Amino acid sequence: MNVGIVTTWFERGAAYVSRQYRHALIPDHNVFIYARGGERYARGDSEWDGARVTWAKIAPLRYGSRIDQNDFLKWIRKNDIEIVFFNEQSWWYPVLWCREWGVKTGAYVDYYTEETVPFFEVYDFLICNTKRHFSVFDWHPQAFYVPWGTDTNIFKTGSLSAAEDGFVTFFLSTGYDAARKGCDLLLKAFSQLRGSAKLVIHAQSSLRKSLPHLDGLISDLEKNKRLTVIEKTVAAPGLYHLGDVYVYASKLDGIGLSVPEALASGLPAIVSDNPPMNEFVTSANGRLIPVTRLYSRADGYYWPQCSVDPDSLREHMQYYVDNAERITEFKKAARAYAEKHLDWEKNGAALKDIFATVKKMGPLKEESIGRILDFEVKHGGWRLKLYLKHPVLSKVLYRNVKLAQAVLRRARSGK
Repeated sequence: MNVGIVTTWFERGAAYVSRQYRHALIPDHNVFIYARGGERYARGDSEWDGARVTWAKIAPLRYGSRIDQNDFLKWIRKNDIEIVFFNEQSWWYPVLWCREWGVKTGAYVDYYTEETVPFFEVYDFLICNTKRHFSVFDWHPQAFYVPWGTDTNIFKTGSLSAAEDGFVTFFLSTGYDAARKGCDLLLKAFSQLRGSAKLVIHAQSSLRKSLPHLDGLISDLEKNKRLTVIEKTVAAPGLYHLGDVYVYASKLDGIGLSVPEALASGLPAIVSDNPPMNEFVTSANGRLIPVTRLYSRADGYYWPQCSVDPDSLREHMQYYVDNAERITEFKKAARAYAEKHLDWEKNGAALKDIFATVKKMGPLKEESIGRILDFEVKHGGWRLKLYLKHPVLSKVLYRNVKLAQAVLRRARSGK
C-alpha cells in the first residue's frame, strides 16, 4: 500500500513522531513524506531529505498547517497515495479535500480543543499514542490505542556509572519551550540542593530569553560551575549521556517525547504526576511530583496545564543526591523498563496491520462539514476571511463548487 505522511520535516519533535511512524510502516508499505513546512525546511539535509520526500509548495495562506491544494493533489496522484496520514493538521481543508478525492485519511492525535474534538469524525481512522488521548476519541469507530515508545537502539545507555565522578548530574532537554517544560522550577529547586550535584540544560533557543526573570540565577549557577547550558540543535540520540537523572516538571504535553528517550538512555526520571508523563514513569524507573493545581491554557487546548509542588520536586532531586552510590542501580532500572515497555519496534508493530485493514468511512453529514467550515472562517483570521470573500481566490482554495459556495455563504454572513 502507498501511504503518504503529511508533516513538518526537520529537527523537531513532531517530525520525529512521523519518522517513527514511517519506520514502523516501511516493512509492509511504501511510505512517502509530504513535508508541509513549519518554521523551516530541511531540504538537502541528509538526515531528512530523500527520494520519497516532497518539499511542499508554500501555500498562499501563510498560517497554520497550510497546504497548497494543487501541489498536494499532484503529490497524491504522482505517488498513487491510498492513505494520507496527517500529523498535527490544524487546518482542516486538506482532510476535506481528501474525502472529495476518495482518499482514505488517518491522523496521529495530539492537538485538539473541546470545540474541535467532534471534527475528528472527518478522518477514516485515528491513532492515539497515550491512554489519555484514547479516552477522548474512543467514540470513533476506527480509533486505535498504540502505546508510544522510542527507538531503543538509538537511545541507549552508555556508561552506567555517574556522568561525572563525584557528582549527580541532573539533565533536561527543553526544546523550544523552556517555560512549559518546567525549567524554571528545575533551576530554583536545583539551587537549593545540598551535596555534590550539577545541572545540564539543553535548549534549542535562548534560555535567558525564555526565562528572563531567572537571568541572575542562571548566571550565578554558571559562575559557580554548577550549571551548563547548551543552546543548539542536536540530532538523535541527543545529549542524554551528559546526565544521570532526567527532570521534567512539565506543565502540559501531548506525548512528552523526551521522557521515553531519557529512560531508554538509562536516566531515571522525575516527572509531573499527570498524564501523559505518569504513563511512562512509575516507582520502578523514577519519581512523581504531586500536582497542586490544574488550569486552562490560553489557546483552549482540551487538557489543562498543571502546577507541581516545588518542595516535592526539590525533595525528589535531593533523594538522588543522597543516594549517589546507587546511580548505577537506578540507571539499570530505567533502561530495563524502557526495553520492556517503551520499545517502539514492539509497540508500533500493530500499525502496519491497522493501515492495511482500515475501512473508508461513510459520507459525512452536511452539518458536520458545515461546523468545520464555520470554524475555519471564525478562527482563520482576517487574511482568510478576505481570501474566502473573493470568488476567484475561493475557487483556488476549493475546487469543489459545493464546498466553495458553502464557505462563501458563511464568510459573507459574517459568521
